[in-house]
Amino acid sequence: MEEERQRPDLAFLFPGQGSQAVGMLQDLAAAFPQVRETFAEASEALGFDLWRLVQEGPAEELDQTVNTQPALLAAGVAVWRVWRSQTDICPAWMAGHSLGEYTALVCAGSLPFADTVKLVAERGRLMQTAVPEGKGAMAAVLGLEDHVVVGLCRRVSEETGQRVAAANFNAPGQVVIAGETAAVERACEAAREAGAKRALKLAVSVPSHCELMKPAAERFAALLEAVPVETPKIAVIHNVDVGTHAAPEVIRALLAQQLYSPVRWSDTIRFLRDQGVSRFVEAGPGKVLTGLNKRIVKECRTLPVFDPATLAASLEEIL
Repeated sequence: MEEERQRPDLAFLFPGQGSQAVGMLQDLAAAFPQVRETFAEASEALGFDLWRLVQEGPAEELDQTVNTQPALLAAGVAVWRVWRSQTDICPAWMAGHSLGEYTALVCAGSLPFADTVKLVAERGRLMQTAVPEGKGAMAAVLGLEDHVVVGLCRRVSEETGQRVAAANFNAPGQVVIAGETAAVERACEAAREAGAKRALKLAVSVPSHCELMKPAAERFAALLEAVPVETPKIAVIHNVDVGTHAAPEVIRALLAQQLYSPVRWSDTIRFLRDQGVSRFVEAGPGKVLTGLNKRIVKECRTLPVFDPATLAASLEEIL
């Protein structure tokens, strides 16, 4: 990748779980062969037809984390490959929300695609089995400052002897918490008492980005050792420390740690703005990150790309 084609004011973002939908990227696939080619590679790595699952469902099967993770990885990589087929302008920065960090690393040339498809499917499997069904939960808390949510989670953990903590700092006034079910429910009550606009449990089966994932992270670290990691050709901001890293052993360690550490999305987007980024492209299905970014950096533009129309609009604005 030619360095002079990297635009320092441009960053690519890749979504995580929750952006998936049956039928996603259908219109983009009809116009660009790279989409089907990317999913064919992923299907070969997994041993089943991932594109068929993505297009036909059922939604319950696509929403199983073991399927969602490779599906979203393939979707983000497909959009990136389509972008690269249309222009030689590249971002100087990349970031991804949770699972999206793997997509960013693949697109930045740090992780091999087929190996990473298998890796994230296994990540989903380990996350699913780390906590027995019903024992863990996640909830969204809206309308409180980050430090207030962190404080009330700490208080509830001390009072109940059960673990709950902030898992995703998504945007100002939007924090996702995770932990043991009873503690999450008590933290929701405490959040409402503290003046939260809403505090509602999410329909997820895995309490991601909290201490309950530490056993999964230990097993996952061993799997990461078998995957070749290169220095990224485009700077990737990591969820755990909002930093960029070149050393493969550091990247591996941060990916394992990411399983039980909070996603610092607000800090990531502010960091990129402070580096001079004024345009973000959300590469993948949906507009989840576009919505969050509007609340984090109102002065910056985020352009979702998931079909021919959004691709054309984004290329026109950036070129």
